[in-house]
Amino acid sequence: MPKMKTHSSAKKRFKVTGGGHIKRHKAWKSHLLTKKAKNRKRRLNRTTFVKACDLTRVKLLLVM
Repeated sequence: MPKMKTHSSAKKRFKVTGGGHIKRHKAWKSHLLTKKAKNRKRRLNRTTFVKACDLTRVKLLLVM
C-alpha cells in the first residue's frame, strides 16, 4: 500500500506541539473588522488548541 499524503491545506493551518497538542488560529479575523470590538480582535489574534472532539479528524488530515 502506498504512503498516505498529508493534506496540503491542513499542514498550512495546524502545527503540532512537542507535547502532541495541535495548535490552530482562530477564525473571524479576516474582514469586516470595523464593527468588531478592539478586545474581540485582540482575542482573535491568539492561537488555541484543537478541541478533543475534532482531534481525530485533524490528526487524520495531518497523517500523524
